[in-house]
Amino acid sequence: METENEKQTSKNWKVGDGTAGPGRPKGVPNKSTQIVRDAIAQLLERNAPQMDQWLNQVAQEDPYKALDLMNKLCEYHIPKLARTEHTGKDGGEIKHRMVGWMK
Repeated sequence: METENEKQTSKNWKVGDGTAGPGRPKGVPNKSTQIVRDAIAQLLERNAPQMDQWLNQVAQEDPYKALDLMNKLCEYHIPKLARTEHTGKDGGEIKHRMVGWMK
């Protein structure tokens, strides 16, 4: 909960007065991060036709390395899922109930 002093500070905020502003809204990427992401996307887009050829060249010498490169590229296209642990109430075990059909 905001105190009365915090409410006044947020209402009286002005550019250049030396106090911190509201900041970037959540979920909006940093400008430089967005520029780098766009540059990488353009680089990959321009080189997409050659990527298959390059991968085949690497595979001739070392198939494992080619597979490793494909795996690393996939991470940028399909993000890895975070691990999730399911627990019961208060971190305890999960109780299972058997369900069946009555005759």
